[in-house]
Amino acid sequence: MPKLLCIIALVISLLVFVLFLLDLIMGVSGNAGLAPFKYSDPIVDVVFAVGSGVLGFLSFTTLREQV
Repeated sequence: MPKLLCIIALVISLLVFVLFLLDLIMGVSGNAGLAPFKYSDPIVDVVFAVGSGVLGFLSFTTLREQV
């Protein structure tokens, strides 16, 4: 069961990272109409991308310790 939770955390962190990175790239490149969150601040995108990266790293290291 703990392995499954680590894998789920990895998948969720990857999805959140891609979503907020896409929003940051679209907002900076001038395609704000295509961004997932049209009215968010770029600082919010960076904070959530870093947070999801930290979650992914922690779940990966925990999964590696269990194997």
